[in-house]
Amino acid sequence: MLKRLTTLAAAMLVSTALNAEPVSGGRANVVIQPEPPSLMMGLVQNGPTQMVAGQIYEGLLRYDEKLQPMPQLAKSWEVSEDGLTYTFKLHDNVKWHDGEPFTSADVVFSADVFLRETHARLRTSLEHVDSITAPDDTTVVFKLKQPFGPFLGIFEAGTMPMVPKHIYEGTDYKNNPANNTPIGTGPFKFTEWVKGSHILLTKFEDYYEDGKPYLDEIYWHVIPDAASRAVAYETGVVDILPGGSVENFDVQRIADMENTCITDKGWEYFGPLSWMWLNNREGPTADKRFRQAVMYAMDRDFARDALWNGLGKVAKGPVSSSTRFFTDDVTAYDHDPEKARALLEEMGYDGETVRLLPLPYGETWQRWAEAVKQNLGEVGINVEIVSTDVAGWNQKLAEWDYDMAFTYLYQYGDPALGVARTYISTNIAKGSQWNNVEGYENKEIDDLFAKAAVAVTAEERQKLYTEVQQKLVDDVPVAWLLELGFPTIYRCNVKDLVTTAIGVNDGFKDAYIEK
Repeated sequence: MLKRLTTLAAAMLVSTALNAEPVSGGRANVVIQPEPPSLMMGLVQNGPTQMVAGQIYEGLLRYDEKLQPMPQLAKSWEVSEDGLTYTFKLHDNVKWHDGEPFTSADVVFSADVFLRETHARLRTSLEHVDSITAPDDTTVVFKLKQPFGPFLGIFEAGTMPMVPKHIYEGTDYKNNPANNTPIGTGPFKFTEWVKGSHILLTKFEDYYEDGKPYLDEIYWHVIPDAASRAVAYETGVVDILPGGSVENFDVQRIADMENTCITDKGWEYFGPLSWMWLNNREGPTADKRFRQAVMYAMDRDFARDALWNGLGKVAKGPVSSSTRFFTDDVTAYDHDPEKARALLEEMGYDGETVRLLPLPYGETWQRWAEAVKQNLGEVGINVEIVSTDVAGWNQKLAEWDYDMAFTYLYQYGDPALGVARTYISTNIAKGSQWNNVEGYENKEIDDLFAKAAVAVTAEERQKLYTEVQQKLVDDVPVAWLLELGFPTIYRCNVKDLVTTAIGVNDGFKDAYIEK
């Protein structure tokens, strides 16, 4: 399957290269699944929020498929020879959607004030920053405490979204009324959100990049039922199915339709990795032997082949194989029910029921939870599935009200950016479902992550991250599942939809509809 998708993606890119000049006008009809809990990306960073709000908000940089930085709000940047000073020059005449000017003061407020409080993942990276200053309206200077190799990788919209200082300064961020009508600098502005129906974004006429965006509107269709989403594409109601929009068993059938293109590109920056949170604080899941038993009990090959139709890889541990410094020199947890039973007997597990939260993102995830329940039941673990909607799932994780819970998180190309946040003890805090939710504490792991982040050479970093992966795989703070594959399906006359390493999440600036 993946070979076919890659071939189709290559054909699509060749076709795009031969296109005439982009044309303006038209509406992109897109599925969004599930409906985002919010569009205020400075507060919420789950997948659906990033996908829609990535057209509203912007970062200083974008990234190509090889994770090399490209201009966005910053038109250029310089790095000092000692690797401690990063100077960004901003585009002139950038406006917020309410007409107010965007300046370097907004960057300082966003990065140094707002996001330090609200964005757990970015806060970890900003620990390396000594100061953020604005010498003038179009210059921002980040001074680091010590060299931090991945630093240029933290400036995309989902990681460091720019938020308007004139709206948020001095307010209660989480309860600011502007959260309901988000204001960014992006190519599209928020127009309407009818809950349960659609989200409408319209072209920002004062966008600072000449001629862009080409589209007049993006109409995000909220269609809760997976079969109905597939039908919506088949009947022409929607033209774009972002990754994960339809159940995996429908992908090939839809991809074979006339005037349909498909690509697995646009996920390079994210490297989505799925796992089950395991509550390390209390109950059976607090015992390492129980967590190891869970790994041996699960049939992850079955999940890949039967539930994900071969779209993905069985995870070796905390680092995706597409992320820098991955190693497979770790303990292998093959499907081995006998080992699982022996570990449970050794710990004296008494059959206590554990609660499992599926990810409320569709039928595939529900089936996966049922398969895991069956696998665990076969070795004597009693599992109760506790189903919630997206808001309830967010709340239960943020408040640590679970025993086991499905999730997938992005890796952002480097362990210092997207992996460490899940395991370092300084990132344990209620209120977020994207930090160290499991409550794992290990000073040795904290120290290794800290050293690896600032190590000078790639060889040093690889050595340290290999040790991290080996120790974590032995401790099993979470139960790793699959490296996920998320193909994007769309009409072939929709051009330049995937032009960066985050794909649809910022692609509509470049997209156009060929007449």
